[in-house]
Amino acid sequence: MSTASPFNSALECGLRALAILASGYPASADLQRLVAYDYLLVHSADADGPSSLHPSTPHRNGELLVRHTLIESGLFLLLSRNLIERFATSKGIEYRAMDAAQAFLDGLSSDYMRALRDRADWLSLTFTTMSEGELKDFVNAHFDQWTTEFQSLEAVGEVL
Repeated sequence: MSTASPFNSALECGLRALAILASGYPASADLQRLVAYDYLLVHSADADGPSSLHPSTPHRNGELLVRHTLIESGLFLLLSRNLIERFATSKGIEYRAMDAAQAFLDGLSSDYMRALRDRADWLSLTFTTMSEGELKDFVNAHFDQWTTEFQSLEAVGEVL
C-alpha cells in the first residue's frame, strides 16, 4: 500500500498551475511567475484578495522557498498529458495552457476546484498585467510581513 499523498504534491501543484494558466489564457508564464502565482492563489487573503484557499498557518512564508520543485514537477506532469505547452521566448522558458486544459478543468467539479478556479480568475485579473519587476516588487514588499515569525529577509535575500 502506497503512502503517497496527493496533498502538497506535484499533482496538487500541477492542478493549481493549470487553473492559473487556463484562467490567464492566452498569456504564458515562466516558472518564477508561477511560483509567485501559486502562493498568491493559495494565500489570496495575504494579498488583499478573496479568502485564502488554504488556512493561514504559522511559517507559511517558507512555502515560497519550497514551491519551485513541486511546481516544476507538476508542470512536467501537465506537459506529459498535453494540457500545457512549454516554449522558449526571449525571456526564457514559458508555459501556456492548451485547448484541452479548459475541458479538463470543467470536468473537475468539487467545491475545492470551484474555489481554486475563482481565485485563479482573481489572480489573473489582478496580476497578469504586472511586469516581472512589478510582481517581484509586490511579492518582496509583502514577503517581509509574511515572514515575520519565521526568518528575516536578509537571511533569505530576494524571493524572486
